[in-house]
Amino acid sequence: MSLMRPMDPAFPIDRQIAIDASAIVLINLFTLDKADEQAFLDAWQADAAFMKRQPGFISTQMHRAVGESPAYLNYAVWESTADFRAAFSHPEFRAKLSAYPSSAVASPHLFQKVAVPGICVA
Repeated sequence: MSLMRPMDPAFPIDRQIAIDASAIVLINLFTLDKADEQAFLDAWQADAAFMKRQPGFISTQMHRAVGESPAYLNYAVWESTADFRAAFSHPEFRAKLSAYPSSAVASPHLFQKVAVPGICVA
C-alpha cells in the first residue's frame, strides 16, 4: 500500500492500538484510482482471509461508494485492541500490504460503541 493517512493525524492507528480496549470496530476508508479497483479488491480479500483466521476477529464488511467514486469503506469488528494489534502487527499481514496498488490510500481508525439514551446501546 502506498500510503496510510490517519483519519485523525493527532492520534494515528499506531497510537490507538497501544490502548487496551474491548469490543472495537476498525473503520478503514480507502481511496484509489478507478483502474486499480480489481487489484485493490484482490489484495483486500487476501487480507480479510488472513484476519478471519486470527484470534478475536468477529466480522468484516466492505462497502463501495455509490456512483463513480472508487472509494471503499471497510469495517471490522474485533474482541479487543490486543487481538487487533496482534493481527495488524503480524509479519504475514504486514507482508501482504505490498500487494495493494500504489494508488491505494488507507485511512484506518478504531472506534468503540457509545450508548445514546433511547437510541442505541454500548
